[in-house]
Amino acid sequence: MSNSQEKRIDVAGVCGTPSWAYNDTVKDHFFNPRNLLKDHEDFDAGGTGTVGSPACGDVMLVAISVDAKTKRITGCRWRTFGCASAIASTSMMSIMVTENGGMTLARARRLKPEEIIDRLGGLPDRKYHCSVLGHEALREAVEDYLNHELS
Repeated sequence: MSNSQEKRIDVAGVCGTPSWAYNDTVKDHFFNPRNLLKDHEDFDAGGTGTVGSPACGDVMLVAISVDAKTKRITGCRWRTFGCASAIASTSMMSIMVTENGGMTLARARRLKPEEIIDRLGGLPDRKYHCSVLGHEALREAVEDYLNHELS
């Protein structure tokens, strides 16, 4: 077995679909998610966003805290009900928006799913929608923050 095969985990498809594999980065964020919102955690969210549908299987809640002066995201917590790709995507997104002093709200609104996928080192094509949900929940959280700021 080659090194590249040893570093991947095969996940069998369901309902006759072919199997696909996760890379080490995706596995790491799935098994060790960052910035997960824990029960009873005292997180002062300035904005929240929820997207997805329990009927479809993936639901994401993203909560952000924002520095009012710099308009940078200083904290991001999340909960995801869904597959490994959904969990890994949301975990990576939470790092991306808080690293290096925090992403500006303007930049966070423009975050693309492809940027999350790139940072993960790729996702199976059929799991692209998982990163879309993460960036949509983030955009809703930013909008929620801005709406509260105006009121």
